[in-house]
Amino acid sequence: MIPIKSKIEGEVFQLYKLEQLLKPLGYVIGGNWDYDKGMLDYQIDTENGYQFLRVPFEAVDGQLDSKGTVVKIGTPYVLSHEYQDNLDDNVNTLAAGLTSLDQFSEPKNPDAKVAQKYVDIGRALVRELEETLLTP
Repeated sequence: MIPIKSKIEGEVFQLYKLEQLLKPLGYVIGGNWDYDKGMLDYQIDTENGYQFLRVPFEAVDGQLDSKGTVVKIGTPYVLSHEYQDNLDDNVNTLAAGLTSLDQFSEPKNPDAKVAQKYVDIGRALVRELEETLLTP
């Protein structure tokens, strides 16, 4: 994980408006959100796993599942998830004694080393975020 300093850190936005501005640029609300914090993810690449620019945010007024929620932006960062090349070896046993296989592999390394090219791309994406969010 490589943090990228930004002028958007600490800025406050209505979550709905933030999504409206950033979804057309390719950002999605990350799956690991809670009622008071979450993240916007931009998938940079899928080389040897997944590389993302992640923009964390926390609710300062309301909860993330409520209309009109206001959020504060944290420090953006670039991260890399390196996945296994084969099927997941962790299976779930159902109550009936049957076994089901999870089709998605667990990360081999959820915080893999981030190549410099992805850090550079992340910095360019943060500049784009600053222009998008801070230009009147």
